[in-house]
Amino acid sequence: MATEIDLHLGKRLRRRRRLLGLTQQQLAVHVGIRFQQIQKYECGANRISAARLWQLAEALETPVSYFFDGLAEAMERKEVQPERSDMFSRKETLDLIQAYYQLEERPRRRLLDLAKSLHAEGDQA
Repeated sequence: MATEIDLHLGKRLRRRRRLLGLTQQQLAVHVGIRFQQIQKYECGANRISAARLWQLAEALETPVSYFFDGLAEAMERKEVQPERSDMFSRKETLDLIQAYYQLEERPRRRLLDLAKSLHAEGDQA
């Protein structure tokens, strides 16, 4: 049974892997395991040992402490709003951010203005 800590570490693992544009397979090869194990870590089904966490941190070019960032707060609120906390770990969000920053400044501003206006229209409806 997954604990809050296992789930938190898995979310942080997925977020960092996606941020670097790595597949589960690529990360697994780098640390010498099967991609299914990465899947299990990311969903919190399997616990990540200290040694494995160290390997993953090195492969993802981040300190081990990265995986624990926000854990205290998550434990306090017990992830009351999982949709909001998962927003930045979604592939769709990362794709959107990457595409946004590939635009020149003027189209980026126009896109941001469009998104804000669509949000405002939604609030009025």
